[in-house]
Amino acid sequence: MSESTPRAIAARALLTAKDLPSRLDLVAGEAGLDRVITHARIQKPGLALVGHFDGIVPSRVQILGETECSFLAKMTAGERDAACEAFFSLGLSCVIVTAQGGPSASLVRASRALGVPLIASSAKSSTTISGIHSFLDDQLAPRTQVHGVFVDVHGVGLLLMGQSGIGKSECALELVQRGHRLVADDVVDCILRPPGLIYGTSTPLLENHLEVRGLGVLDVKDLFGVAAVRKRKRLEMVVRLIPQSEGEDWDRLGLDDEWFEVLGVKIPLRRIPVRPGKNTTIVVEVAARNELLRRAGVHSARAFHERLSRSLGVRGPSDEPHDER
Repeated sequence: MSESTPRAIAARALLTAKDLPSRLDLVAGEAGLDRVITHARIQKPGLALVGHFDGIVPSRVQILGETECSFLAKMTAGERDAACEAFFSLGLSCVIVTAQGGPSASLVRASRALGVPLIASSAKSSTTISGIHSFLDDQLAPRTQVHGVFVDVHGVGLLLMGQSGIGKSECALELVQRGHRLVADDVVDCILRPPGLIYGTSTPLLENHLEVRGLGVLDVKDLFGVAAVRKRKRLEMVVRLIPQSEGEDWDRLGLDDEWFEVLGVKIPLRRIPVRPGKNTTIVVEVAARNELLRRAGVHSARAFHERLSRSLGVRGPSDEPHDER
């Protein structure tokens, strides 16, 4: 698994962002479009216009709304030019104006002089802020990559892992034939989203493709239809396929909990032995169903263990006395 690295995007990414609720147009400062944004939260820098710069974070998107622009309009021309120049000299990543009249001439001059992108929004501040927050949350979220095959089985995002040649892709192919969906093969891009959820997707180059030894690279979407793939899924379970060895000690009851950590989040891990002639696909399907039961509060292995303990006269975990205080 590769390490997560701090995220940053260039200011120009805002101009090409899809699904924003407002249109963003560059007004001036094209030379600074490669300035970086590293914070997902925007900033409304009202006090900065009167010279109070404490708390201004240059790598955050700065938004000037109706209030800030009307305040600038009440200044004299000289005061307005000085305020805008001082504000833009802070090395800002970009400034977005949401006021109906658009950026003032003083803002445009300061933008051009200091190379800070000045962008006009077609929507009011609240709508613009909401859309940019959503976009930056996705773009700047911690990310990493894991190797395996990611599939959606009975609604459970399940990552198949194991050594090369163990049969991960063949298992995924059979799962797709049985009505489940492929998310990613070989390299899975993982992203951390609040509150501590991991989502996985394919790299753009490998999207919808699955490599199967003997057949080569297959386009699952073309072979099985659009319902056989999905773009993104929450990672909820890891299944590690392991060659079954004689005499190896396996957990026969399923009482032991194991975890696989991704970006600091613990994901339930199941180890499944693989041997010739064994229908691994069925076992993986049942593992996904069992995970759904566990989420619903039904732990079959523990329930069986407690019944067995009671029948043998051994006190189980649920029979321990409870403190009623």
